Amino acid sequence: MRRVLAGLLALFLLLLLLAASAPARLLAWVLPPEQVLASGYTGSLWSGSVARLQVATPAGPLHLGRVDWSLSPLSLLRLAPALTLDSRWGEQRLSAHLQLRGRDDLTLSRVSARVDAGLLQQLAPLQLAGTLNLQLARLVLRDGQPQALEQGRLVWESARWNSPRGPIPLGSYVLEAVQAGDQSLRGEVLTLQGPVRAAGELQWKDGSYSIALRLDSEGAWDPLLQESLALLASPEGDAYRLQLSGRLAPPSPAR
Repeated sequence: MRRVLAGLLALFLLLLLLAASAPARLLAWVLPPEQVLASGYTGSLWSGSVARLQVATPAGPLHLGRVDWSLSPLSLLRLAPALTLDSRWGEQRLSAHLQLRGRDDLTLSRVSARVDAGLLQQLAPLQLAGTLNLQLARLVLRDGQPQALEQGRLVWESARWNSPRGPIPLGSYVLEAVQAGDQSLRGEVLTLQGPVRAAGELQWKDGSYSIALRLDSEGAWDPLLQESLALLASPEGDAYRLQLSGRLAPPSPAR
């Protein structure tokens, strides 16, 4: 009996050693190729990196550049794989802790991201620029849709509209968002500083979104900006009322 137990223990240690030294490229067999494109694997399955990573999102392909990760072996024993990620691509940054519970349930925590504001063009047909800074304490996704959100904060710094005449400064803005239970994700938009003031709210539920904003200017409106706003918003005295709604399509396959 002792020999059997010793043999099983030796086999377990051997499997553990093999798993610990498994190359990072094994992830290529696990990641869905229609959603994730990765190349340049280095390191091990538990602590490795890829030189280039691209993820399909509803707003189009998101380039993450170099991505480093560490996988907790104990989380596999609990059947809830936990990853810590860190990515860099130019000025873009992303760090997060991810935990997968089942095939379609994903929890993100300690999320910090810095990306180009050009992603906002998915919501409005304007050439927008600036920097988006995202902070999330905890976000629960099911089938790719948010189910719960704690302490969500998105700051749009140095917002600009790239008009045909050149960049027009707008200001800096913040979105504070929360979601509890089966309720919609709700966010409040406030102006931090800048010539164009915005205030309003955002809602998101099951892939559908709605945005209601009131926009006004500290001084006279730029004629080109005013002309573009007239295509999207309704005049309200010297201000504009912007109402946007729609549904983001499922992520397109990565290419």
